This record gives sequence, structure tokens and C-alpha cells, in this order.
Amino acid sequence: MSFTPVGSDPLSSSGLVVVDKPAGMTSHDVVARVRRAFSTRKVGHAGTLDPMATGVLVVGVERGTRFLAHVVAEEKTYETVIRLGASTVTDDAEGARLSVTDAAFVSDDMIAAEVAKLTGRIMQRPSSVSAIKINGRRAHELVRAGENVEIPAREVTVFDFDVLDISRSSVPVNEIACPPDAENVEDGANADEIIGVVDVTARVRCSSGTYIRSLARDMGEALGVGGHLIALRRTAVGPFSLDHAVTVAQLAEDPRLSLPLDDALTTCFPTLKVSADEGAALAMGKWLEPRGLKGVHAAVTPDGHAVALVKESGKRLKTTFVARPSTL
Repeated sequence: MSFTPVGSDPLSSSGLVVVDKPAGMTSHDVVARVRRAFSTRKVGHAGTLDPMATGVLVVGVERGTRFLAHVVAEEKTYETVIRLGASTVTDDAEGARLSVTDAAFVSDDMIAAEVAKLTGRIMQRPSSVSAIKINGRRAHELVRAGENVEIPAREVTVFDFDVLDISRSSVPVNEIACPPDAENVEDGANADEIIGVVDVTARVRCSSGTYIRSLARDMGEALGVGGHLIALRRTAVGPFSLDHAVTVAQLAEDPRLSLPLDDALTTCFPTLKVSADEGAALAMGKWLEPRGLKGVHAAVTPDGHAVALVKESGKRLKTTFVARPSTL
């Protein structure tokens, strides 16, 4: 089924789609599916999700793609399962094992102590397979090309790190992460060896730029047993949650925006009511007299249209993004 814009509004086909990304699909794959559903090339996403991860992926359609740069999500929420007992190249279950260590001795109290250390403002070293650019290339591209990548630590904030469940089991080494070549397994472990692993199910609310796989890696390193992710689901990005989300299959059957562009602006930012004449001026990129505002606001005209994002600079109220330019 193809997408049909509603009414005569030139922006009726522009806005955001909040997708519940399935496992095994890249963020680029999702963009391709949305392009097909909406019959447009003008599609982009805000914030990559790894192929193994599921959950909230914010996608812009038509003029919504230009708005993505202004969708600054200060907080993100994840549900994850951290496996203690092995470290991997990618800090998740898709990478080759680097080490295996029996984690049967790790107690709930030991886990709680490490969780406390990883909560609040912390210095975190991003995963070497992150999307961070180094000399113009993504870190994960360099790793896959065989280069050694070490990204400097930076400050992030973990607002909440809630342990929901702790389970223990004994598993064969060859069932942990992806089977690597023998030389990639340290400490003389063999594929038939049985070791104890601890799976920690947790909910994490953190600042943008925090890597959940790095939390798993650092917890495992601190406990001396190694750690990696075996599941990751993003449940919220800023104001967008799974409540807004649709699946890829649902989009194929019934392509529709989660939020039209007007609603997207007013969902992400506080609103400023402006007159029709002021809205027309903003649509042309003109500035208005200051109002004593703090931060970015969505300027909304009497007809309910969010015409632009505005911010005060000196003695001017200036546009930072014109959603409805006069040229439409």
C-alpha cells in the first residue's frame, strides 16, 4: 500500500515515523523500507541502532529529514541483558570471544556494587565498534579492516541503572557469543568446557552518547570475568517511546506518519504563540523582537501550524529551523 498525503497542506507528507526496529536489520535497512513505503527518497534516521538491537528508531520523511538535526534527545532508555563470564571483540554477542572466565562466584552484592559505580556522571570509553568517526572513518569500519582502535574516554551520565533480574546458568563455551578461531580464546578454554555465566537484566536511562555495551564491558572487567551484551532494546528516545512506534511490517501495510511535522516540533520543544503576521515573517527567515525566552521554542501560528524553531540571540528572536518556508 502506498502513502497518500492528506489535504492540500504542502507538508502533509512531512514528519517523523517512530519505528520499532527488529533484530537483524540495520538502521539503513529500515530507511530503505520507509522509502519504499512512502515512495520517496527523502528519508533519514536520527541515532543508529546496531543490527542486534531492537526498539525505537526515529525516522524523518520529506521535510522531516531536515528537522532530524534538531531532534536532540538528551535522554534515552534501554532494556538490556548483560552476560558476565566472557568478553568479545564487539562487546556484544555478535563478536568473537576474547576471553572466558567462570563467573559462578559473582554475587548479587558484587553486581550491585559495580552498578553503583556505573551510575551518575562517569567517564566512559566508547566501544571500538561504535559509529564514532576517527579521521573521517567510522570506528567500526577501522576495526573490521583490522586496525587497532582506542577511543578516548568521555563523560556521560547514567541517570538510572536498575537491575530487574539476575539469573545464573552453566553453558558450554561454544554457546557463548560467536564461535571464534581457537587462538582467539584466552586462558586455554576449549569449546567443550562448561562455565558459569551470570545474566543481568537491567533498565538503563542515560544521556545521549552513552554506550550500553561499554557498561557491559566495564562491569565485566571490574569483576574480572568479562562482560558483553546478549540483548538490547531501546524503549525511548527523548519524548518518543514505543507507544509511538510502528513495526516495519505495519508500515508496509499502512504507511503513515507517527507525527506530522507540526506535531513533531511541538512534541520536542516548548511552544511560542505568534500572530499570523509574525508567522509569515518567520517563514521568510526574518527576526522578531525578543520575548525573554530561554532555549529553543516552536513558533505556532493561530491556525496551529508550527512555522519555525526560534531562539533569542542578543536583541533578536531568530529562526534556527524554518519548517514552513514562504517558498512552499
